[in-house]
Amino acid sequence: MAINKVKSVAGIPIPDSTIAHQATELLREHGTEFIYNHSLRVFFFSSLNGKRNSLPYDAELLYVCSVFHDLGLTPHYSSPDLRFEVDGANAARDFLRSHGLPNEKLQLAWDTIALHTTIGVAEHKEAEVALMYSGVGLDVMGEGYDNLSAQHRDEIITAFPRNDFKKHIIPTFFGGFAHKTETTFGNIKADVCAYMIPNFHRKNFCDCILHSPWSE
Repeated sequence: MAINKVKSVAGIPIPDSTIAHQATELLREHGTEFIYNHSLRVFFFSSLNGKRNSLPYDAELLYVCSVFHDLGLTPHYSSPDLRFEVDGANAARDFLRSHGLPNEKLQLAWDTIALHTTIGVAEHKEAEVALMYSGVGLDVMGEGYDNLSAQHRDEIITAFPRNDFKKHIIPTFFGGFAHKTETTFGNIKADVCAYMIPNFHRKNFCDCILHSPWSE
């Protein structure tokens, strides 16, 4: 995997700690160049949003969560029956637990990753959760694009190229949960299944209500 090992981009330093370095190595080992670049961009976008809004946050925790947030899409971390976000959150929690972090940090990391695609909730939680959500939204859907200066945008994209991101991100998502499409019920990744699978039949919440075993 060809990766960029810069120390800082757009005025944001990459945490230089044992935990950060080991997390990066796991991403390099089990991820792809595409996921690596996306994950690092998410960290810088999230951090710049925090800086712009004068929002205090744990940079090391945010970095580790950025590194792990899509590892649930990879074969090494993917489970047979859990949402990929939960797989990544579980992996990050186990990793951080092995470094002796306290339970409140473990829970914060879990929430930051597990909720990173949960529209309408994540942005109202702790700083790290909200920032991760904002960084993912910026890289994937361009949310908050105009809040990012052209200089910072160019610096980040030069260091961690998008490489036809729009073309590849949907198949990358789908590849991570094609074997468990039922886990997309009730979340935005059902849109990915509908895009990738002809005549995909989504599970419907109203059907679940009307066909429940209750008599009335």
